[in-house]
Amino acid sequence: MSARTLRRRLLATVAVGATAVLTSGCLGLGTAGGYVPTGTLAGPLKDAKRLDGASISVGSKNFSENILLGKMAIILMQSAGASVKDLTNIPGSASARQAMLDDQIQSMWEYTGTGWIVYLGHTKSIPDEQKQYLAVRDEDAKENGLAWLPPAPMNNTYGFAITQKTSKKLGITKLSELKKVPKAQRTFCVESELINRPDGLKGMLEKYDVPLGSEVPRSNLKTYQTGAIYDATAKGACNFGEVFTTDGRIVALDLKVLADDREFFPKYNVALVLTDDTKKKYPQIEDLMAPVTKKLTNEVLLKLNAQIDVNGDEPADVAFQWLKKEGFLTG
Repeated sequence: MSARTLRRRLLATVAVGATAVLTSGCLGLGTAGGYVPTGTLAGPLKDAKRLDGASISVGSKNFSENILLGKMAIILMQSAGASVKDLTNIPGSASARQAMLDDQIQSMWEYTGTGWIVYLGHTKSIPDEQKQYLAVRDEDAKENGLAWLPPAPMNNTYGFAITQKTSKKLGITKLSELKKVPKAQRTFCVESELINRPDGLKGMLEKYDVPLGSEVPRSNLKTYQTGAIYDATAKGACNFGEVFTTDGRIVALDLKVLADDREFFPKYNVALVLTDDTKKKYPQIEDLMAPVTKKLTNEVLLKLNAQIDVNGDEPADVAFQWLKKEGFLTG
């Protein structure tokens, strides 16, 4: 299995979570629950076909962005008349996937790169976003009876961020410009796991012609836990910090993500996934979600994630207020 299957944030509690699902049924999902508001469909959704009488369980993984998106789906489906069970915040990517395969949940947002590499077991990603989506959609439908709706433009993948000040000082906005940065200034804050992986720092540096060792001395690397990297980069502990490209702390700390202009990192576009039976029974879900999905850009998710992770706002409240702001709901 590819090293990409170790994608840390998504699989941090795989073993425990998967065991919980398999041995305890829905009781092992560790869901978020809580109050989720309902509004009146408006704007492009005003004439959307209703879901009256539908009963659907919506899940999510246990990190802010995925919970936020899960709450959006719940709000929209409830507002269209469905009875929705909130099973967001499932501990671990494998647990969430197994819950869907077992039909404990019928709807969840998933990432194309995760589907292709982690769930379907491929060792190489597909650089083109649309081709990656189509490949995942077709194979998951054939092998597992899961229906991937069209993806959002957002791409929550790995990246390297820099402060605005350092970006101006070094004259760098994209990874291909690392070559012109003086060797002593090629300093990186990363997790230890990412350093030697071919799909991590080592592979990225080779792709951009500044290989680890000869062009980036190992003494230029500083290792941190994931969450500490953002603050360390912002405070100047290094010039380049490993990030996830839709993490709200990028906005909060005024960091700039360097463009991956040679497309080294896999694409992780998010899409709502339904069980095949659910899609066939309620085809109107696709039309309900389509206008919202198209609005989910990296810029939007960066701001919404920051409201949760930096400001401490509740995901359901953030989701509801954004849907109202964009004119999808009133009330």
